[in-house]
Amino acid sequence: MKIIDCTLRDGGYYNAWDFSTDLIHQYLDAMVAVGVDVVELGFRTLKNQGFLGPCAFTTDEFIRSLTIPTGLTVGVMVNGNELVGSEAPLEEVLDRLFPNVAASSPVDVVRFACHIHEFEKALPAVNWLKERGYQVGFNLMQVSDRTQDEVRALARLARSYPMDVLYFADSMGSMNPDQATQIIRWFRSEWKGAMGIHTHDNLGLALSNTLRALDEGVTWVDSTVTGMGRGPGNARTEELAIEIAERRGKPANMVPL
Repeated sequence: MKIIDCTLRDGGYYNAWDFSTDLIHQYLDAMVAVGVDVVELGFRTLKNQGFLGPCAFTTDEFIRSLTIPTGLTVGVMVNGNELVGSEAPLEEVLDRLFPNVAASSPVDVVRFACHIHEFEKALPAVNWLKERGYQVGFNLMQVSDRTQDEVRALARLARSYPMDVLYFADSMGSMNPDQATQIIRWFRSEWKGAMGIHTHDNLGLALSNTLRALDEGVTWVDSTVTGMGRGPGNARTEELAIEIAERRGKPANMVPL
């Protein structure tokens, strides 16, 4: 099981991704204490619209200015439209987004948030990044209203690429645990690699859906501190960390958080 805490990325919608260095260091120490595996420190984008803080871009230079505690893996997220909505070739966009190979970068994990219509065109990014040593995941959005055939078709596309994890998001926060189970099983009929889930709390079911997903064999799960994120937010790290600690049989120190 891997917990990805994406507070600085998803929570950045609250404050234009302008988190202070002191706060980020307190946050990083708290993440180690509660047993988080990966911290998604922000977006990486080439689009500079308005006054955005450093976690909107999360450059290698910015991450190197931080003290990352031992044991934490660093991730960033890229919006799929960054790749398929550009006039520049995909490889050129990726080269600008990730000018360093993984061995020379503080980033280990790259995830793409992708709408269904962007997925096929964005998938070649997996090969490009894997060749440079990164772990790569795709987070498919708005799958809750898709049919079984549509979900299986997406999974067949994914299995042609060496991605490390295939995520799906409960984008509208409309799923219940039984619906989450159904979608996982549809994906599983075609996709045999690691799976992840990103839940939203519109119905107060973000934690319940995440725990059901773990019961169904999903091994990557997302959360944020206090659930902060767009709309009603996400599964809360404060709650999920306790549940994961119990499943791992390893206590979590909640005091710093």
